[in-house]
Amino acid sequence: MSKSKVEAKIGNFFSSVSNFFSGGDSIPWCDNDVVVGCEREVAEAQKGSSNELLNECIMRLSWALVHSRRPEDVQRGTAMLEASLASNNSPLQTREKLYLLAIGYYRSGDYSRSRQLAEQCLMIAPDWRQAQTLKKAIEDRIKKDGAIGIGIAAAGVGLIAGGIAAALAKKK
Repeated sequence: MSKSKVEAKIGNFFSSVSNFFSGGDSIPWCDNDVVVGCEREVAEAQKGSSNELLNECIMRLSWALVHSRRPEDVQRGTAMLEASLASNNSPLQTREKLYLLAIGYYRSGDYSRSRQLAEQCLMIAPDWRQAQTLKKAIEDRIKKDGAIGIGIAAAGVGLIAGGIAAALAKKK
């Protein structure tokens, strides 16, 4: 890959991160190249590296997976994080894992589970800006989806009422 393409991808990534923190509702995306690189890093770390280094590599891979555009990557990242959450972690590691899980569930469309995890992050660190921003994005999405659902229901009621009115008009 040419240097300019790599620079463009990095620029897009940082733009996405910047948009997320400036109040946009988009969460940063991760390209497949980053996922592959993290997978390679984990494989190398499994060949005799310290547990600490291996855990760092796994966390980076989990981050890349839940930020991926591919649903199967997001599911894999979520499963990795769920499995690793049971291990004894520091509060900081627990917070990070809960946050990444919240991202994974958000990407999977499970907004209530995502909001619950974001709230757990905020119980650990109430001033954590990333979790606050994510929680707001989740709530905005829930409101948006609710408004769409109400619109669909109203349209359905209108169609039924119109059908009944037409049937009654025909009988007369």
